[in-house]
Amino acid sequence: VQLQASGGGLVQGGGSLRLSCAASGRTFSSYIMGWFRQAPGKEREFVSAIGRSAGITYYADSVKGRFTISRDNNKNSVYLQMNSLKPEDTAVYYCAARAGSFWPVLITNTNEYDYWGQGTLVTVSS
Repeated sequence: VQLQASGGGLVQGGGSLRLSCAASGRTFSSYIMGWFRQAPGKEREFVSAIGRSAGITYYADSVKGRFTISRDNNKNSVYLQMNSLKPEDTAVYYCAARAGSFWPVLITNTNEYDYWGQGTLVTVSS
């Protein structure tokens, strides 16, 4: 599976952005999809994940209520709608695909994902 993230950019605090991640291959629906982010000088951290049929989602506490993850298996794509953005949301955002189960302890771990996209930069100004 090859993943291509897009949609990043510069936005003022309080604004919104929608990230997209397009996947190649015909097995997209068999993967759990996640979004992670990495701020300068920090480790990559979990943002959100969505189950194979979009029936289950999970969010980091830092983005809960502001970000919404969704997917369209017909378009082989996963999205991250980001609202009420804060300067601390500034980071490179990565999408990732996982073939295993949806246990929170696993889906929040970068080591548990099988494929990664190249990242898209989100910069939130104050």
